[in-house]
Amino acid sequence: MKPGVRALGIAESYSEQSDRADMDTNTTTTSTLAGAVVRASRVVDGLTFGSCTVGGTDATDAVGSLVSDLEREDVRYVLLGAVAPAWYNVLDLKRIARRVDRPVIAVTFEASDGLESGLRDAFSGEALECRLELYRDLPPRRAVAVNDETVYVRAVGLADDEAAEVVRAFTPEGGRPEPLRVARFAARAGDAYVREGRTRAGTGSGDGN
Repeated sequence: MKPGVRALGIAESYSEQSDRADMDTNTTTTSTLAGAVVRASRVVDGLTFGSCTVGGTDATDAVGSLVSDLEREDVRYVLLGAVAPAWYNVLDLKRIARRVDRPVIAVTFEASDGLESGLRDAFSGEALECRLELYRDLPPRRAVAVNDETVYVRAVGLADDEAAEVVRAFTPEGGRPEPLRVARFAARAGDAYVREGRTRAGTGSGDGN
């Protein structure tokens, strides 16, 4: 892959401290989304931020808006670090791919028996059924060897073999693609910044003027 090819990695971050702060103020808990544009040569040349609701159903639209608002036609691939971020806010990968008009690759990092059991423990009724429908419509998960590690890939808009090559091309070392590694750092920093702002607002701290 040419070194100038770009991918957008999207990761999310939220914390129990954020949960408690929102509970205290009776506001909705949100998760910070971060997008990092990274070239295959490991050069970072763009960051963007958004949010979605913890336990909600808005992550698909939030991811689509994040990509659209970035306005980077030079991004060839969109890499996602989860299929159910922000406590089971299940993504519709096919809808995201249609909206952003480029391939979408979800990469996860642990072997799993799937999310259905967790979804059934957390939700019931219509809330459960809509999440199960989205989850069951996801493309199959495929194990991919990357360096000395194994990751698990779902892809929309390109063949499995090509998706595996994209993941490897953007993973110069270890098992986490560079766009997702950078996006995870950015999401954590963004979430900490938002959380600190909430804490200050809640305590009324300031310069006294």
